[in-house]
Order: sequence, then C-alpha cells, then structure tokens
Amino acid sequence: MDRLRGWPVTLTEGPVGLRPLRLGDVRVWRDTRLRNADWLRPWEPSNPETPLFRTGLGPYLSMVTTLRREARQGLSMPWVVTHEGRFAGQLTVGAIVWGSARSAQVGYWIDGALAGRGITPTALAMAVDHCFFTTGLHRLEANIRPENHASRRVVEKLGFREEGIRRRQLHIDGAWRDHICYALTVEDVPRGLLVQWRRAGSSHEEV
Repeated sequence: MDRLRGWPVTLTEGPVGLRPLRLGDVRVWRDTRLRNADWLRPWEPSNPETPLFRTGLGPYLSMVTTLRREARQGLSMPWVVTHEGRFAGQLTVGAIVWGSARSAQVGYWIDGALAGRGITPTALAMAVDHCFFTTGLHRLEANIRPENHASRRVVEKLGFREEGIRRRQLHIDGAWRDHICYALTVEDVPRGLLVQWRRAGSSHEEV
C-alpha cells in the first residue's frame, strides 16, 4: 500500500485536536522541545552517537521530511497534538506493517505545561479510532519504559493490555532501556475507543 486511507486528516474532540505535522511547525516544535528538555529526556528515543536536543532547525526539518515521505509510502501518520488550536505535542503512528499483520506502533509526547488535562488520552483515542476504522489497521502497540508511570497510565486507562517486557529495546537517555509492550486490537473496541474514553470520563490525571 503506497497511500494511507483517510490520510492526511485533521481530527477534533472538544478542545483537543490532531492535525498532520508540517514544515511550518519548525519553530514552535523546537521551542517546545527545548523548554521541555528535562521533562522529555528520560523517555525519548535517542541516537547513541548524537545528542537528542539541539537548538538548530536541521534535525526537525530532517524528521518532518522523513515522516512525510513515510506517510506517502503508507508507513507513518505523524500528527501534531493541539489544545484550543495551539501546538501541544506530537503523536506519531509509525512502523506500519500491512499484509497479514496490519499493525503499527504509536508514540506521543505532550508539553509539560499542559499535563494533567486529559489531552493525551483523548488524542490517542482519536488516533486509534482513525487507524482501526478508517485506515484499516488491526493492531496498535505502545512501548513504554517501566519507570514512565504517567505514560503508562494513559494506555492503561484506555484499555491497552500489557503484553510483557521487551529487553533493551530502545536507546533512551544514554543507554539501552527495557520497555513494556502494551497493545490493542480492533476487536477490543468494537464501538470505538473515543466513545469508551468519553464514558469513562476524562477527569483522570494524565500526561
């Protein structure tokens, strides 16, 4: 598949939105990342040979170019998370596999100043529903460090099931780190995850 069904798309639920990542986000993305460096560094994938946080615009432009190319190839859906129309973070569905698997992995981060408002679980629920009911994926995984309790609460509140430890899966904050694999399939949410999240209420403290 060389095109993603229903992509690019903008999704909204109240004050929370998802829209495609674009080159014009370069400065707000960089400024938000730098301001949140201490908040994000313990959980962010890093390259063993290069620093994670830089002040230049080159790494962002390279990332967006790569993600947009992968989206055209049907391998990635890179979204900006918005709150009340403003940049709030990033959510990417990537490593998409078609054929008999129809699976993908999801990763996300949120501006620390906006944590605790239910933004991330709402955005993730919208993304899951789009992946399952528009794009046609069957399974989504979120791999999270055991120590990242806030991020784990997001997927646990949404009903992702824990499927075990992946030893030294990713290079994070200077070392190879274990991750817990959480997963969800379309059969788990036949009426949609966003409906399920609305029913549960969004008053929980989340990132």
